[in-house]
Amino acid sequence: MSTTSRTPAPVAGTTTRGRLFQGTRSTLQAGLRQVTPVLGWVSLSAWVVLAVVVASLVIGHRFGWVELVAIGWGLGATLVVALAFTVGRHPYEVRLRLREHRVTVGDRAVGGITVRNVGDRRVLPARIELPVGAGRAGFGLPSLGAGEEHEDLFAVPTSRRAVIVVGPVSSVRGDPLGLVRRTVTWTKPQELYVHPRTVRLASSHSGLVHDLEGQESRDLTASDLTFHALREYSPGDDRRSIHWRSSARTGKLMVRQFVETRRSQLVVALSCRPGDYGTDPEEFELAISALGSYALHAVREQRDIAALTTHETLRTSSPDALLDSLTAVEQAGGGVTLTETCRTIARDYPRAAIIVLGVGSVPGPRDLRAMASVLPLGAQVIAVRAQPGAPTAVRKIPGLSSITLGSLGELARAQHRSSS
Repeated sequence: MSTTSRTPAPVAGTTTRGRLFQGTRSTLQAGLRQVTPVLGWVSLSAWVVLAVVVASLVIGHRFGWVELVAIGWGLGATLVVALAFTVGRHPYEVRLRLREHRVTVGDRAVGGITVRNVGDRRVLPARIELPVGAGRAGFGLPSLGAGEEHEDLFAVPTSRRAVIVVGPVSSVRGDPLGLVRRTVTWTKPQELYVHPRTVRLASSHSGLVHDLEGQESRDLTASDLTFHALREYSPGDDRRSIHWRSSARTGKLMVRQFVETRRSQLVVALSCRPGDYGTDPEEFELAISALGSYALHAVREQRDIAALTTHETLRTSSPDALLDSLTAVEQAGGGVTLTETCRTIARDYPRAAIIVLGVGSVPGPRDLRAMASVLPLGAQVIAVRAQPGAPTAVRKIPGLSSITLGSLGELARAQHRSSS
């Protein structure tokens, strides 16, 4: 006799309860999604008031304290009125604009917020909030009729080098007591780059003999790529430079003379280690401005340029890219030392003509010599020691020139002295 197993038939009551449970759970989840944003409008003070309302009503009815019941109903009415301030649509069209996205320290940075009522009814007054860096600015928005527009202007402080995030713009509705606050975000944040100060430097033809991509200098040589003139033969001249046709015409041996071309690769390296700087935060800012001046000069002259810090490699594709990178540089512990960065330069940029190192007042001549000793041979090495307020001085140290820089305005003169 064979035995056939049968699957138990579903019980109708169980299926109905399961469907009911699923429907209830979906409804609760949908309701929770709707309620969660509303709960975010309620401040901590409002929750405290609500707790007082409940406690007052319960205790007042329990012990017959009419005064306590009255307090409970009064505070409850206050909460209801506070919620009424947040009810309603925000039919706004909001625009945030910055006049410029890149300014220099101390320059004026101005922006504006334009709010337009795109609805068909008048809207109640509201408040506009604008985060600016770590701060927050507030603007009163008056009642606007259909199609009306309101504009507010603002200025961003630019006393320090920084990347300042402006925005997003939010409209805020709430009660005067600050119990309930409804916020709607309208725009995306924008970045304002407050670039470091820089100064213009004189052109320099320092460098080693290179190739067709080099820059012509005023120095003359017996062998290069750019012909300059003919001169009489001198003992020791390379006979391959003799110009035989001119020699036959003049009756004297004449040799070709060339203009020496120099490779113009510049490498700047900045220490971001706090141990290389004194307690004055302006040392670091002065070092950034000095190295930025060197690098910006090379970028504008379309020379080969590389910019590094002890933590990263900076962008140098354009003046704005360079200054944006310098604006974001910050002091940080860890990373490598500037001497180790110099070893990286020797490995990655062995044909660099000029290498500029930026440090604070802490490294002394021995430290600077140690840095220069690992750099490519023949390169001109300049170490800028930022020390605000100190007398600017140029000192020749074996292997490099050391500039003690007291102010940015003296950099051009010090650079000329270090190159002479």
